[in-house]
Order: sequence, then C-alpha cells, then structure tokens
Amino acid sequence: MNMRAEFEKLAAAGKIEGRHVEPLAQLAAGGCCTHRSWGFGRIKTVDTVFARFTIDFPGKTGHTMDLSFAADNLKPIPKDHILARKAADLDAVRHLAAHHLDLIKLVLNSYGGKATADQIQAVLVPDVIRDDWKKWWETAKREMKKDGHFIVPTKKTEPVVLQMQETSLQDRLIADFRAAKGLKARILVVAEVIKLASDLSDKKTAAAEIISALNADITAYLRTQPAVALEAVFARDELAEAAGLQPTTVEITAAQIWGQDIKFGPMLELIPAAKHHRALASFKAANPDTWQDVLRGSLNFVSSKLVKEFASLLIAEGRMDLLKETLAKLIRQHTAGSELLLWFGRERSDAFADIMGPEVFRAMLTAMERDQFNEKRSNRLRDFILEDQELLNELTATADIEVVKDLTRALQLSPVFDDMNKRSLLARLVKKHPAVQSLVSGEQTKQDATILVSWESLERRRLEYQELVQKKIPANSKEIAIARSYGDLRENHEYKAAKEMQKIIMRQKEELEAQMMRARGTDFSNPKTDAVNIGTVVRATNRDTNQSESFTILGAWDSNPDQGIISYLTPIGQALLNRKVGDEAEFELHDTKHRLRIDSIEAAPIAAPAPGDQPDEVSTQPMA
Repeated sequence: MNMRAEFEKLAAAGKIEGRHVEPLAQLAAGGCCTHRSWGFGRIKTVDTVFARFTIDFPGKTGHTMDLSFAADNLKPIPKDHILARKAADLDAVRHLAAHHLDLIKLVLNSYGGKATADQIQAVLVPDVIRDDWKKWWETAKREMKKDGHFIVPTKKTEPVVLQMQETSLQDRLIADFRAAKGLKARILVVAEVIKLASDLSDKKTAAAEIISALNADITAYLRTQPAVALEAVFARDELAEAAGLQPTTVEITAAQIWGQDIKFGPMLELIPAAKHHRALASFKAANPDTWQDVLRGSLNFVSSKLVKEFASLLIAEGRMDLLKETLAKLIRQHTAGSELLLWFGRERSDAFADIMGPEVFRAMLTAMERDQFNEKRSNRLRDFILEDQELLNELTATADIEVVKDLTRALQLSPVFDDMNKRSLLARLVKKHPAVQSLVSGEQTKQDATILVSWESLERRRLEYQELVQKKIPANSKEIAIARSYGDLRENHEYKAAKEMQKIIMRQKEELEAQMMRARGTDFSNPKTDAVNIGTVVRATNRDTNQSESFTILGAWDSNPDQGIISYLTPIGQALLNRKVGDEAEFELHDTKHRLRIDSIEAAPIAAPAPGDQPDEVSTQPMA
C-alpha cells in the first residue's frame, strides 16, 4: 500500500493537516520511532479509517496514537538505524559485535556520523554487548585508531567521528600532536603514539619530529612547571626507546630537573599517580646519598597515595627500620598527619606490629582535630575509621585497660565525630573491652558487680597480667613478624600457630581485665561473727555423716580445699553466708545434696601482709 497517497487523501478530507503528510510517510516507511518520554517504539499498524497508529513502546505495548499527534511528537527512525536493526533482528546485531568496526560504523551512521563513548555504550549495553563492555570497547578503540576512517578523541566527553576520507594512522597522530594545546595535551598524544608505534609506517621520522618539539617544550617548562617537564622527559624517553632512537647530549634529563630548587612533595603531587613510581626512581637515581632522608622528611606532608609509594620504595631498598623509626616518632609525638595515618591504617600489618597500638588512634584523633581547627575539608581519615570495623579492635587489642579507658574518655570528648558515630565507635570499644562499659554508660551493670578478694590473690592476678602484657604479648608479636617474613602465609604453619596463640593470649588478657575491674582488695579483718561472713571460720556438723567439718570463708579467688579454705562464691560459701549458730545450710555438690549444722563462728586468723604488699587504695585496676 502507498501510505503517502493514503495520508494525502486524509489531508484532502481534512482529517490531518497537509504538513503532517511527509513526517507520517517517513514514520510508516521506517516502521520505528522515538518519543521524548517513552523512548523507542515500533509502529505495528496504521489505521487510515480512524486516523491513528498502534505503537509498541517499552512497557506500553499496543498504544494507540492520533496521526496528527504522532506527526508532531514522534521522530522517525530509518530501517538502517541501530535501534531499528536491534528491534528487527537483535541476534544479527549481536553477531555483528564480533566485527568491532562494522558495529561502530552502524552506530555512528545512525547518529549523523559521530557519537560519544557514553552514547555508544548506552545503545549497545546490555542488549548487544552482554559480557565485558570495557574489554570490547578497548579493542574497538585500538582498531579504530589503526583504521583511517575514525577520529578517536583523547577525552571521553568528545565524540568519535566517522569520516569518509581515509587518513593514515601516522598522519593523524602527527596532526593530533601538532594541534594539541599545551605540553600536558601533547604528552597525552605521545602516550598514544607509543602504544601504536609498531603500526606506524615510519616511526623513526614521526618520533624524531615529536621528540624535537618536546625538547623545546621541556626547556620552556623547566622552571615554571617542572612537574609537567618531568612528565614530558619520561614521555620523550619512552618514545625514543619505542622508535629505536638514541638520546642526544643536549637533551634535558630528569636529574637536571630534580637538581633545581624545587619542593619535592608538592611537585610529586602534580604528577599523575601512575607515574609516581617512575618519578621516585628518577629522584633516587639523581640523589643516591640523600633520597631516603628526603622521603622520610616528606612522609607527613603528602597524600596517602604518595605515602604508599614512599614506604614501598623504602622497604624495597632495605630501609624498613628507618621507616618504622619515623612513623613511631610522629605517632608518639602526635604530629602525624591525617593522610599518613590514613595510609598506616589501611596498610597495617604484622610488619608494623610493634608500632600498632592505642597511641595510633590517639594520634588519629589529634590529627583530625587539627584538621578541623585548620578548616581542612577532607574527612577521609574519619570516614575510614567509621568504615573499618576492625581498626579499633586491632589498635587496642594488646593495650592495658587503663590506657583503653583513657582512650574511651578522649573519644567521648572529641569534637570530630557526631553523637551517632561516636556511639558506634564506643560500642566497638565496649564489645572488645567490656570493662569500659560503666565508663560509657555511667553505671555498673549486674555483670560488673564488685567482688571481694584477698590482697595476696589480687597480687597474683596483677603479676599474671603484667607477665601477659609486658612479656607474652610482645613475644608473640615478634613471633608473628618473624613467621610472616618466611612468606606464603597459606602454607606457613609457624605463622598460623603464632596467630592462634595470639587469640588465646588476647582472651586471657580480656578475662583478666574484666576480673580485675570488678575486684576490691581486703584483708578480711574484724568480720562480724554473729553470722557467717567473709573472713570467718565456720565449724559445722555434717548431718548425713555426723562428722565435724571446718571451713574458712575468704575471697573470690581464695581456694585451698586441703586446708578447708573456700571462696565465698562457691556453692558451700553461698549456702553458709549469713547463717547463724544452730542454723542448717543445704547445698548441692557433684549432683549430691549436703546438709550442715553450724556449731560455731569465729574470726579467721589473718596473716599480716608484707611491707609494700598492700595497695594504698581499696579499689584496684590492672597494672600498666
């Protein structure tokens, strides 16, 4: 059916306007269209009786539309357009994807000969390119650059252009280099030349022209923008190597640039991160005697990315001790910057076990408060602390409980975190160190109720805790570091054993801290003897055997059954407490019930403590 003739008849009958005939004829001929709101549509039927189209839009199939409205609001899509080809035979378009250039030509021709990378991706993904778009697009770009019909821009926001006239790859790259404005832009083109050097028809001639121009630019930029000049030196040397050219004696070298009076850290910050490694290698070569001192002196004044590069170079060159010495000093003096501490937090490992500790978090708080006072807007360290759920646990794992309490108070008073985030961090501390619960909540829980202990048993716990913190934990940390140096942690049995021992020691430490936080030392002198109390000797008759027995009721950690000394927290102790002479007490032991009749109560003989054994204060805390 000749649809144009049909539309002309409708116009003659006054059902549509004459200006609508041409756009309607194009819509009917192509069979596809786009609407600014509903997107791509396929015209299914044309009804000339009721003057309307039936169109399938995504999520809106069988939609009817008046012909006049369609002429004004729909854009016709020709049959060879990528959208129409996808709608008509999607499998055929998918097969075309194996031929990158053919598919790109189809897309570009559909959009007037040019389209940006984002526009190309939007029309091909996920319908046509269903796997790895990035890999497919990189291959397509390489092929387009080699082909003479495409102009591939260096900026993603600029369009890829399809041109009828073929231009050789070498001519196009030389033209791009000549047209580039500024040395930065030229360096980007040189990177493309280096990648495609093997495909150039005469790479030595092309490289010679580019190197000559670069040398002139390097001289011009040497003093005003040394960072850009250094990038250009790297690009020039790489291009010369790729083209097989020898450097001339008049060329400015990286060593000459480093030999100027420049600020080391700020200059490196101006160089792209991908070139930091090479820049540092060139600096080290130019300054063989002082490079490590310059790096150490700059650690605290550069970004965390550069800190990582500095640390990697120092470690690779056997300067780990110098690196650790610098870190420890900055952390100890609370002068470490937030970027340095951000790197240290991210890169923390057993290699730095002797530096890792609560003082690192104190230094972090100080650094963030300093940034806040100086109105620095970066919150990278703060965000990292909040996101890393294990950081606080690891930094305080081996810390004395008193240090943890001081850290808790510092966190509570810090203005760096808002109330919600502060509560989250405090909750992590409480989970790792239950002993600080009362400090955070302001009240003692039932679990934290005070227990009475003898000075002698308390001193034993103190010595056990001191042995753990000052000897066993440091020794274990050294074992881990040594075992880690053996490499391949998956098969490193020494490392696994040391890490397992670390878990056991940490549990012991936490248990001791919790116990000692609850303990109150006493000598049990002058107990009341009108009823059984702690510090009394109870003589009783066993009602089941009619035998006499004697019990000395002492503290929570005092127990010597052979001498009749029992803790007041044992089942026997709990059954006897507060009973009077003549009372009977029942208790269960080893699944057997026992009955005792109390015959007498008297004060237990208390041995005088040795001078200096008894602490001055009754409330006790773990030793540092």
